[in-house]
Amino acid sequence: MKKFNFRKVLDGLTASSPGGGGGAGGGSAHPGATAGAAGTPREEIQETLTSDYFQICKTVRHGFPYLPTALAFDPVQKILAIGTRTGAIRILGRPGVDCYCQHESGAAVLQLQFLINEGALVSACADDTLHLWNLRQKRPAILHSLKFNRERITYCHLPFQSKWLYVGTERGNTHIVNIESFILSGYVIMWNKAIELSTKTHPGPVVHLSDSPRDEGKLLIGYENGTVVFWDLRSKRADLRAYYDEAIHSVAWHHEGKQFMCSHSDGSLTLWNLKSPNRPFQTTIPHGKIQRDGKKTESCKPILKVEYKTCKNSEPFVIFSGGLSYDKACRRPSLTIMHGKAITVLEMDHPIVDFLTLCETPYPNEFQEPYAVAVLLEKDLIVVDLTQSNFPIFENPYPIDIHESPVTCTEYFADCPPDLIPVLYSVGAKHKKQGYSNKEWPVNGGAWNLGAQTYPEIIITGHADGSVKFWDASAITLQMLYKLKTSKVFEKQKVGEGKATAEIVEEDPFAVQMMYWCPESRIFCVAGVSAYVIVYKFSKHEVNTEIASLEVRLQYEVEDIITPEPEVIPPFPDASSQLPSLKNLSGSTNTVACEGMMKDSIPCLSVKARPVRMPPGYQADLVIQLVWVDGEPPQQITSLAVNSAYGLVAFGNCNGLAVVDFMQKTVLLSMGTLDLYGSSDPYQRQPRSPRKSKQFAADNFCMRGLSNFYPDLTKRIRTSYQSLTELSDSPVSLELERCKSPTSGKGALQYYGNAITFFRQYVIMTVFYMLKNRENSFSRSRSSSVSSIDRDSKEAITALYFMESFARKNDSAVSPCLWVGTGLGMVLILSLNLPAGDELRQTEPVMVSPSGTVLTLKGAVLTFACLDCMGTLTHPPYEVWRDPNSADDGEKTRKRKLVMHSPSSSQDMGDHQFAVICSEKQAKVFSLPSQTCLYVHNITETSFLLRADVVTLCNSVCLACFCANGHIMTLRYLSN
Repeated sequence: MKKFNFRKVLDGLTASSPGGGGGAGGGSAHPGATAGAAGTPREEIQETLTSDYFQICKTVRHGFPYLPTALAFDPVQKILAIGTRTGAIRILGRPGVDCYCQHESGAAVLQLQFLINEGALVSACADDTLHLWNLRQKRPAILHSLKFNRERITYCHLPFQSKWLYVGTERGNTHIVNIESFILSGYVIMWNKAIELSTKTHPGPVVHLSDSPRDEGKLLIGYENGTVVFWDLRSKRADLRAYYDEAIHSVAWHHEGKQFMCSHSDGSLTLWNLKSPNRPFQTTIPHGKIQRDGKKTESCKPILKVEYKTCKNSEPFVIFSGGLSYDKACRRPSLTIMHGKAITVLEMDHPIVDFLTLCETPYPNEFQEPYAVAVLLEKDLIVVDLTQSNFPIFENPYPIDIHESPVTCTEYFADCPPDLIPVLYSVGAKHKKQGYSNKEWPVNGGAWNLGAQTYPEIIITGHADGSVKFWDASAITLQMLYKLKTSKVFEKQKVGEGKATAEIVEEDPFAVQMMYWCPESRIFCVAGVSAYVIVYKFSKHEVNTEIASLEVRLQYEVEDIITPEPEVIPPFPDASSQLPSLKNLSGSTNTVACEGMMKDSIPCLSVKARPVRMPPGYQADLVIQLVWVDGEPPQQITSLAVNSAYGLVAFGNCNGLAVVDFMQKTVLLSMGTLDLYGSSDPYQRQPRSPRKSKQFAADNFCMRGLSNFYPDLTKRIRTSYQSLTELSDSPVSLELERCKSPTSGKGALQYYGNAITFFRQYVIMTVFYMLKNRENSFSRSRSSSVSSIDRDSKEAITALYFMESFARKNDSAVSPCLWVGTGLGMVLILSLNLPAGDELRQTEPVMVSPSGTVLTLKGAVLTFACLDCMGTLTHPPYEVWRDPNSADDGEKTRKRKLVMHSPSSSQDMGDHQFAVICSEKQAKVFSLPSQTCLYVHNITETSFLLRADVVTLCNSVCLACFCANGHIMTLRYLSN
């Protein structure tokens, strides 16, 4: 028999991980003292996996840059750079060209300037340091850095093909840096020399620097208070000075170098001529309304940036951000494009950080011929096409919209079938939004080398709005293949109806909580926050059909059993004072139902009942919804598993487990967790009652009797006393029978009156009990002990796994099984009896029954895996994909093709299968069918695992664990 051992191979990452003995930080592992395991340490053999295989290295960072602050563009190389508040720089080119750099200081990036067509970049950071980055090497690096100690950097400008970098400061001074040596030149334009000597007030920080398009020896300096100085670098004096009574935010040149435009804090644009700098020759407030007196235009919000670009064959473009009127406070951020007399306002979903106009030429003294505008938003990057009159945006090829809706769950799949990515891409391309520019993405610089060692990788993300995105992660880049909207399965909620129908969640009722995908069969399953499961099948053909739906009643029953002595049961009091007539009896019970628990057997959402058009791709095959029970909403789903070969989907929550046959669209099992144990429950769970009094117990008997006469009431309010009718060896049964068969009408009335009187009290207490349990349903203390079983009887289903295995100790062959793990560390095995043959499978029922096998671990169960006798990972069986809507009705198309990975039967009944089970606290290996615990490893004592999975690496199997304390641990199996 193979012997298994655990040994950690990530010593460097887990050295500080807490845990004693065999924990992650306790050195070599030791065998556990579980019954059946060897009592002495096993001999270890040489590892084939070493720590070098598990070194973590940074490869690429996907998604939108966090907290962006700056934007730069190289018009020759056509690459884009984005700086962030955390000191990061993202360099983007053609799809696939994506580079991430990080300043060690972590200071925010204030401004970025490309050395156009030279493969270099200058960054100015909030710590008043300039950095020169070399982009010509594979991994960009900083060549030079220059620190300003006495002044704060506010603005930088690097002219095209110049070796001088102009740096403006908060004091109003302008310094010049040699870009080759990256040292200060010693030439400083002091603020008091730039302005007139008669002016005593400080002009404020430098907010703009630019050289003249006509003469690179002259520099235009803009100060915050509204002063503009045209400085002659050769003569070291100001050629002209212009003053305006509103603060300046930005300045832009006309390409001829005779005019420049300024944007101001009152929402105005001023156009200045160098020949007459005394006052602007044109002043406009683009979004200002003319006042009633007809003379003055109202002030608007500041225009934060303006760009003035000319065209040879058309009117110039004036593009600016901000400047909207104050009358509408809730207006979204906007970019305004003025082309001749036409004004277009583009509203944005997020605040604008910066924008740049992309032009055909890098030379400032030529017609600019703008063709696009790159707009950097707080959470997005968009590029507007200026060549079309309606200004459409380009379709963004970068994986920037990963968090377009917040990501709620993710799954990663490696070594997928090679034809899957092209298929997903082809159906995804048909679903793309309309209205995008028909031109290609203009940022197309850089070279992208795929490399030789690529293999199919897919990442799936579930989102808060119910959408699911499939991403191609095979290469360095991340490309979205296909988007699925699960909310299309349900009816739209009417305004004001949301809280009444989906009280299980206040917002985002379609949020995806769990996903299960079988790449081979292309079966995809989603569990949502509103307690539903959707089974999708993949088809290349469009269909128009109704969506099948099932409702499952899955509620935990607390057995409130109290066995009073018969002689102390008090007689029922006269009910005449409580119930004036029998006529009001029905009304009273209905009132109780309305006041206490109105909802029963209804789901949180409504599935579309009409035929739905489903485009090619993933099409909803079945919707399974948990329903309200006794006025309590269904608990959220905590585990999910699907098997295409069996045609089954299983899911559980803190109340119990449900198994559904999605081929026959039937519910096979809906059972509370405690009922799954049967007589095999290793713990003596004490029944509880919300109110333990003998008087209350007597009233309960009458309430059971009342339910026989008023079945409508029991449909709405199902009590937890049904098991009492099954107790034949208790005096309780006698009292129940006595209540069921009153001897006279008066006696019946007395019974009913007494029941209703105390029924109201019971309803109030039960509602409180349910609400309390709902709050604590899945927030259990992660105690390693199960002695707290009496404090919390609810036991959530936390892990599910279909596989061919041995359900019992005496089994001689493997059979379909469902392994169930709970939040208390219990593992149960359910036997699945499947009809043989395709035809029988479509008609004959599938039998699901507990096998009686119970295994235990410490902490909530997270994952299962199955190994064969050689220690190789065994995968569950699956069905080979076939298009359910194919027009080909041949025999081969209709017949299911199953791929089984079952180990061969053993004639000598020896163990030849190993089950690996990992919980929040420990991992165990069991030998099957003997169910001997070969090894146990206590992974952590003071923390707990968030996720674990058994994976194959370099032809060996290891258990990868992610701990709540941030540590990553990998455990390898050693066999001898």
